[in-house]
Amino acid sequence: MSDEPIADVILLMGPTASGKTALGIELAKSLNAEIISVDSALVYRGMDIGTAKPDIEERQGIRHHLIDILDPSEVFSAGQFKDRALSLINQIQGTGKRVILVGGTMLYFHVLLQGMAKLPDANPVIRQDIDEQAQREGWVAIHRRLQAVDPIAAARIHPNDPQRIQRAFEVYLSSGKTQTQWLSEQTYDDLPFNAIKVAIAPSDRSVLHEKIILRFDQMLAAGFLDEVKKLHQRGDLTADMPAIRAVGYRQAWSLLEGDYNQQTFRDKAIIATRQLAKRQFTWLRRQTDTLSLDSSDTSAKEKILALID
Repeated sequence: MSDEPIADVILLMGPTASGKTALGIELAKSLNAEIISVDSALVYRGMDIGTAKPDIEERQGIRHHLIDILDPSEVFSAGQFKDRALSLINQIQGTGKRVILVGGTMLYFHVLLQGMAKLPDANPVIRQDIDEQAQREGWVAIHRRLQAVDPIAAARIHPNDPQRIQRAFEVYLSSGKTQTQWLSEQTYDDLPFNAIKVAIAPSDRSVLHEKIILRFDQMLAAGFLDEVKKLHQRGDLTADMPAIRAVGYRQAWSLLEGDYNQQTFRDKAIIATRQLAKRQFTWLRRQTDTLSLDSSDTSAKEKILALID
């Protein structure tokens, strides 16, 4: 048993457009820290504008990890995130620096803090059968079937989320046990660090909604659609891939496919971003031992630093 003290790691969490990136960089400068991104879209190369990815200038010399590590055709699971993040935390702390995790992919934070249940391996035959059923009847029909066998999972998964519907239904069909049952049997590992959890968000939800609109229009002005056109023209990417299902990209893809006009695309992208923020808020409200700060709090950095040993 090691007598070394467990190091503090800051988990800076918040909804989209809440100011996490800038605050994380300011904290990193004060603490001689490196940042690990907790964002399922920032992992992809060539997806910069629509993800609000901080460029080299914005990073202000602070090293960022888990950004631009994959091609958009690849998949990055929550389990992969946990393994990479724990390895990086160990490496960074080994250099004498502190670690700050910054992002809004709450599933990644959940898996890091709570662990993952051991689920059955993917079954390609069953997965293909589910895909074929979905092509014939639509994912909403598959979601209804999932609801019949695993209502808790169905309530958690949106009817328009084919990847998670497929996985939950596949788990049941391959094992005879629901995903909810598997999750209830998971065990928790002790964290190898002391998690300092911080949530930052505007106290007035309407302020966040206005920020979402402003930021999306800034993305459009910066060439977001041209960015998505480059991805679309590659020919090897589809709307069902996790990268393309990212908020904003999914709606832009539908515009390029001719499903939406320009106004519908903008409206749907903003609505989807607000829905994402709502889900993020819901997850954050369930967190305990968390310092909650308003995005407009000019002393936010000092309040967080006061928690560090």
